[in-house]
Amino acid sequence: MAQAATAQKPAETHEELTDGFHLIIDALKLNGVKTIYGVPGIPITDFGRMAQAAGIRVISFRHEQNAGYAASIAGFLTKQPGICLTVSAPGFLNGLTALAHATTNCFPMILISGSSEREIVDLQQGDYEEMDQLAVAKTMCKAAYRVLHAQDIGIGVARAIRAAVSGRPGGVYLDLPAKLFGQVMNAEEGRKSLVKVIDAAPAQIPSPEAVKRAVDLFKSAKKPLIILGKGAAYAQADDAIKTLVEKTGAPFLPMSMAKGILPDTHPQCAGAARSTVLKDSDVVLMIGARLNWLLSHGKGKTWGEPHSKKFIQIDIEPKEMDSNVEIAAPLVGDIGSCVQALLDAMGNNPPKAPSDWIGAVTKKKEDNIAKMAPKLMNNNSPMDYYGALGVIREAIKNRPDAIFVNEGANTLDLARGVVDMYKPRKRLDVGTWGIMGIGQGYSIAAAIETGKQVLALEGDSAFGFSGMEIETICRYKLPVCIVIFNNDGIYRGTDVNTGGGSDPATTVFVKGARYDKMIEAFGGVGINATSPDELRRAVNQAMDSGKPTLINAVIDPAAGSESGRIGNLNPQSVLKKK
Repeated sequence: MAQAATAQKPAETHEELTDGFHLIIDALKLNGVKTIYGVPGIPITDFGRMAQAAGIRVISFRHEQNAGYAASIAGFLTKQPGICLTVSAPGFLNGLTALAHATTNCFPMILISGSSEREIVDLQQGDYEEMDQLAVAKTMCKAAYRVLHAQDIGIGVARAIRAAVSGRPGGVYLDLPAKLFGQVMNAEEGRKSLVKVIDAAPAQIPSPEAVKRAVDLFKSAKKPLIILGKGAAYAQADDAIKTLVEKTGAPFLPMSMAKGILPDTHPQCAGAARSTVLKDSDVVLMIGARLNWLLSHGKGKTWGEPHSKKFIQIDIEPKEMDSNVEIAAPLVGDIGSCVQALLDAMGNNPPKAPSDWIGAVTKKKEDNIAKMAPKLMNNNSPMDYYGALGVIREAIKNRPDAIFVNEGANTLDLARGVVDMYKPRKRLDVGTWGIMGIGQGYSIAAAIETGKQVLALEGDSAFGFSGMEIETICRYKLPVCIVIFNNDGIYRGTDVNTGGGSDPATTVFVKGARYDKMIEAFGGVGINATSPDELRRAVNQAMDSGKPTLINAVIDPAAGSESGRIGNLNPQSVLKKK
C-alpha cells in the first residue's frame, strides 16, 4: 500500500526563476548598454559583479562624482544615456552633482542608486544611509523614477532611457531600493516584462512657416553670423551643418565644444574675430547654442547697439526661445531636421554673405592670428601660458583624431582660443556651468567610448578635484596623457597673506609640487617639463606610446590672472581698474 501511494504522487516541477539583479542587467543589455561607470559598495556591489559577469563593462572609480562626469560625457559622445551606478545617500549625493551637470549641459545620463527601504525612510526610523533620494533628485534632473517591484524593472529602465534622450536630453535618476535586487519572479514572466525602447528620440520637424520666416530673415542680412553650440556637436548632423555654412558663405563662430564641426582653420571660421562678429553682425543664426552667460545673454556691449540684432534660433525646447532677448525667427525641432529644412527651403539659390562683410571679418581674424603667433613660439623657462599652449596646439594639429579634454581657469580660458580643433566632438570641457573637476572622468569615458588617445590639459587647481582617478586610468591601462599647467596656485602662485601670520594665501599651493610623481605610484609614466621644448618631447612621447602619462608642466607662478566672469565681478578688481 505504501508503494502504491508513493507511485500516485505527481512528479516535482522545477520553476525557472530570476531576480531583480538579473532583470536590471537584462533590461540594460536589451537596450544596448555596454558600459557602467560607478563606485562599488553596499547595496550595489553584487550588482556590479553580476553585470561584469554578464558582459557589461563596469568601470570602478575612486569617487562617484567622477564616475558621474564620465557617464555624462559618454552620453554626449554616443547620444545614448551614460550610466552611473552609486550606493545610497552619500554615494548618491556625490553622483548628484554630475547628474545636475548633465541636465544643465543637455547630456543624456542615468544615475542609478541603491536606496533604503521606503517603509523605514518614510517613517524616518534611521535606516543605514537613510535618505529620500527620489525627492532630492527631482529638483536636479529632467526626470526621476523609483522601482519597487521586480515586474516593473523593464518599464522603469525604459522610461529612464526615453526621458534621458528624447526632446532636450538630460539627466534622469532611477531609484532602486535594496529589497528590489533580491525579489524573485518567474523567469519567463520576467523576460516578457522587459521593454526594448523603440525610437527613443524621434525627429521633431519644424513647421514650414517657421522655416520660411527664418530663410527670409537670413536673406535680408547684410552681416550674417552663424553660431554653433555644443548642441550642434551632439546632434551629429555634421554634413548638413557644413553644407549650410558653406552654401551661405557666412562667418561661423563655434562655442568651445562645437569646435571642429568645421575645422577652426576653415576660411569662414570667425573664432579669432569673436568680438567683431558678435558686435557688428545684424542677423545671427544660432544652431544648438543658447543665449546664456557664455554669450553675454545676447545683450550689452558685447553685442553692439541695443536691439540691433535679429536672431534665428534652432532649439528642440520651445521654452528656450525669448529667454533673454526677442527671437525673431524661432525654429523648434531637432537640429538635423531644422538644418535640413533650411537647406531644402534655400534650394539652389541660397543667401550669400556680402563680400565686404566677409572681407572685414577675415582681415580682423588675420590680424589677431598674426599678433598671437610670436607668443606661441617662445621657449621661456619657466613657461608662460602661451609658450606652453603653442605646444598643445601643435600636438592636436598633428593628431586631429585625439580627444582634447580641457579644464582650469587661465588654462581653460586661453586654450579655448589658442588650440584649434579639426574634427567634431574632439574637444570636451567644463560646459555651461564652467565647473572644475570634469577632467579625469571625461578622459576615462572618452578613452573607453572612442578608443582614441586622450590629451587632458588641466590647471593645477582643476586637477585637484579628480586627481585620484589617475589610479583608475592606470588600472585600466587607458591611453590618457594628462598635462598639468602648474603655477603653484589658483590663478597665480604669487599671492600673499595680507593678514600676516604663517598661513599661505588662500590661492597658493605647495611651491614646486611634482604632480608627475603621483602617477608613478600607480605604474604610470611621470615627466617633469620646464620649457616648451621639454614639454613638446614629453607630449609626443606620451601620445606615441599610448601609456598613462602625467606631465608636470612648470608655469611661471606669476603667469595668469583672475579669469572669467567671477574675476570681473570682484570688487577689488573693479577698484584697481578705476
